[in-house]
Amino acid sequence: MARPCTFGIEEEYLLVDLVTGRVLAAPSPAVARCCRDVLGPWFAEEMFRSQVEVASPVFDTLHQACCFFTEQRQRLNQALAGEGAGLYGAGSHPSAQWLRQRPRDTPHYRQLFDDYRLVARRSLLNGLHVHVGVPAGVDRMQVINRVLYWLPLLLALSTSSAYWGGQDTGYMSYRRVVCGEWPHMGLPEPLPDWGAYERYRSLLQRTGSLAEDGDFWWAIRPSRRFPTVELRICDGCPRLEDALAIAGLFRHLVEHALGRSDAVASREMRWVTQENYWRALRQGRLGIFIGVQEQQPVSAEGWLMQLQMQCPADTADAERAFIQARRILRDGTSADHQRETYALAREQGLDERQAMRNVVTQVMDDHLLASVAG
Repeated sequence: MARPCTFGIEEEYLLVDLVTGRVLAAPSPAVARCCRDVLGPWFAEEMFRSQVEVASPVFDTLHQACCFFTEQRQRLNQALAGEGAGLYGAGSHPSAQWLRQRPRDTPHYRQLFDDYRLVARRSLLNGLHVHVGVPAGVDRMQVINRVLYWLPLLLALSTSSAYWGGQDTGYMSYRRVVCGEWPHMGLPEPLPDWGAYERYRSLLQRTGSLAEDGDFWWAIRPSRRFPTVELRICDGCPRLEDALAIAGLFRHLVEHALGRSDAVASREMRWVTQENYWRALRQGRLGIFIGVQEQQPVSAEGWLMQLQMQCPADTADAERAFIQARRILRDGTSADHQRETYALAREQGLDERQAMRNVVTQVMDDHLLASVAG
């Protein structure tokens, strides 16, 4: 068996007030310094001053990733508590007043907000990104084409953004709805190989549609900075074990894709993937999807079983990821748990504002308890 691929994970968090649960529109210098000091080289700036990203080192195993994020989440939560702040790691905050959020004041982000205006201002969102290393000489667009069909399943496993602006959006991943307002942020273009990718990129640059150093923000993309394929479709996961399961499944998919020779998904499979993407962001794990076997209806659990049949677990990490994925589909994602928390609060007589506050507390507890449990 070929050597397992290395991987890395990026998690985004919003900074919130521990008393009110509100997003800190303008975190104090002490809070900002705390994030930088605790995370050190793993700290990365994000679009808003109220948001931080943890960009991991390169891992060989899920155990390494678990140890790293357990430590970083715990240390950062403990340090921020001294400043009256905490971390919110779900895809969207249920009641954040996004128009009050202050953009990051750096040349890159100033240009971003100037170019995309209200679309950028609305994007107060947290994602989970996973990079998987690809050997030199491998066509990364062909790898992307081979794993593309399964991406909506990974989204369904991660959904955590049902609430937005104090309302239930009716979507399990409203984050991906907002992402649809951006250019180059949906499914990747149907490019058969690296040559087609370079021609497409050159066309956009030549016509002023993409800067020389511009990025595509596709749901999966070849990274420009690293020799990796990067998963970007997933919502942020408050529970660390959920994030690790998704990272493990994605690495497993890439490893199996490296052993295949087919390069281009059929037009019908592109249609199916787009439809499944819609169903995943709308209904999450409760959706009925179009399966790979004769394109028949299948539940999310049945879809996961089809994945395991096509790409059998051949490592301990892959088996662990499949086990946790089945648990998520059985017990619910963060979006499911948030809705349960809200419904219970309303049954107990709490008003809308108090119920939303309970949702924030539940998400923050999941984030902290997962990091403590490791």
